[in-house]
Amino acid sequence: MAVTVKVQTESFDPGALLNALTGQDSSCGAVASFTGQVRGGDDLVALELEHYPGVTEQALGRIAGEAVRRWSLGEAMIIHRVGRMAIGEPIVFVGASAPHRKAALEATGFMIDILKTQAPFWKRAYTTSGSHWVEPRPGDDEAAAAWLTGSKEFTA
Repeated sequence: MAVTVKVQTESFDPGALLNALTGQDSSCGAVASFTGQVRGGDDLVALELEHYPGVTEQALGRIAGEAVRRWSLGEAMIIHRVGRMAIGEPIVFVGASAPHRKAALEATGFMIDILKTQAPFWKRAYTTSGSHWVEPRPGDDEAAAAWLTGSKEFTA
């Protein structure tokens, strides 16, 4: 069981990351992933993410480790960018390999939903009329809470 976590300014190739998960563990018959990218609209020009170095990587490691534990994954991977990004650029990659598809899919959903609320990232949106900090979305808290209901408390 492996955990890969990186916070970086450089862009990444989601296909290459997915390929890195595929075929690494012969006991895993499923690989699932999620890639988040900068979404356009609302006069957005760019998005900038800041983080708390060291603390952010630890939080992501705990999230990925919890996914490995809950779903007996072969591997969990979280790659998250920081810095300024243009519309269409990838922000985050979350992937999991597991013996069966349900575990890989659920683990991927868990990691992205928990990451959105428990990893220390801050977003600033740059628009044609200026910039502003992006507030967390209420739906993110609800999605994370759904994974935690009925289980022991987990915090990154």
